[in-house]
Amino acid sequence: MGKRYHCDYCDRSFQDTLHNRKKHLNGVQHHRAKKAWFDNFRDAAAILQDERAKQACRKFLQTGQCVFGPSCRYSHMTEQDMKNLEQHINEERLQEVDLDQEGTSIKPSLEEWLSRRVKKVALSSGSVLKLEEETAVKAIEVPTFLLSIPDLPPSLLPLHPGGWRGKVHNEWG
Repeated sequence: MGKRYHCDYCDRSFQDTLHNRKKHLNGVQHHRAKKAWFDNFRDAAAILQDERAKQACRKFLQTGQCVFGPSCRYSHMTEQDMKNLEQHINEERLQEVDLDQEGTSIKPSLEEWLSRRVKKVALSSGSVLKLEEETAVKAIEVPTFLLSIPDLPPSLLPLHPGGWRGKVHNEWG
């Protein structure tokens, strides 16, 4: 029977030949279905901006239906729908502003500032590797139940204060 191509956007399948696939992918129906799919993931602010730029669809306002559906070039949103969407956008923006203000109100401590400064100095002097090793040793906390297990493999053992560079393992088996 041969290979078949299934288009997820259009939910259609057909014989997979170069001619058929090109014809389908360049077709109007495929482009509309693809646009409708990606419109599901658009930002609410972009949707509101597009709907405000359009005129109201008279047929949709009179009957509640439009022959063109989502591909209609006129707006199918009522004034109430636009107000609800605008209110939703404003609530999202307020939540974002609240989160930003919470993040900026917490001032970094003196220790954090000093550690950042030491890192900057280390970057300029070239001793980055030593500094990273020191911070890695301080940051690692091994659970106590792991330390009580005998004969742990080296990959699970905590790093020694000297780091891992001091030991060379010649035998691995």
